[in-house]
Amino acid sequence: MAKEMQLHADGRIIRMTKVNGEDYVCLTDIARQKNADFPADVVRNWMRSKATVAFLGLWEQLHNPDFKLVEFDQFRDEAGSNAFVLPPQVWIEKTNAIGMFSKSGRYGGGTFAHHDIAFEFASWVSVEFKLYLITDYQRLKVEEQRQLGWSAKRELAKINYRIHTDAIQQNLIPAAVSRAQMNIIYADEADVLNVALFGKTHQQWQRENPTLKGNQRDYANINQLICISNMENINAVMINDGIPQPQRLKRLNEIAIHQMRVLSEVDNRKLLK
Repeated sequence: MAKEMQLHADGRIIRMTKVNGEDYVCLTDIARQKNADFPADVVRNWMRSKATVAFLGLWEQLHNPDFKLVEFDQFRDEAGSNAFVLPPQVWIEKTNAIGMFSKSGRYGGGTFAHHDIAFEFASWVSVEFKLYLITDYQRLKVEEQRQLGWSAKRELAKINYRIHTDAIQQNLIPAAVSRAQMNIIYADEADVLNVALFGKTHQQWQRENPTLKGNQRDYANINQLICISNMENINAVMINDGIPQPQRLKRLNEIAIHQMRVLSEVDNRKLLK
């Protein structure tokens, strides 16, 4: 199970986690908006309704091939009567439901449900609160996609870095040098790109940022990662062509300035639309 995330619907914290890649939202946290002292009772009261049981059963039939229909039919027939009670744990255990799960514990426990079910529950608690919840959920998904895009660009930069180091190995490293000497040459060439784009070597960046781990590329924005990825390919070509390092540095710096200006203009056009 993935690490829990948080929604901030109407300024209130609602926990969310992932199960098999799907988002599950904490019903207990939503229920606190209606009854802060006994949120579990709110969830149980919602599940007493015939409409709720029918909704949960339909969701399971659409998504769960192992859903137990016989047990579901029994709950559906009894739902709505004065004596009917259906705790989430009983529903999950008896019907083999996957749309909900419960976590025990005084702190961090609660009932979670697939976001389809959670939004239905939020509507029952408060239509207004449901809108707040959906709005913040959409914000979180946009941010998640942005982070995935950053990760993809970072991986692309790593792949191109391998192309870059291969060009160094084939053209700049003489035979029979030590591993330490090879590392010096690799680092030196990496700093050609660092200086061209960031204006400083890795050691200079480390001295200026003693509390940060990694290197300046780990803290680059998406445009910088796109640029460094392009520059690695260009530098590899120039190395293969035998162009001296000072000339390559000057050319790469010109390329970095041009590409960052173009990428910034693209971003600005998107903002104006």
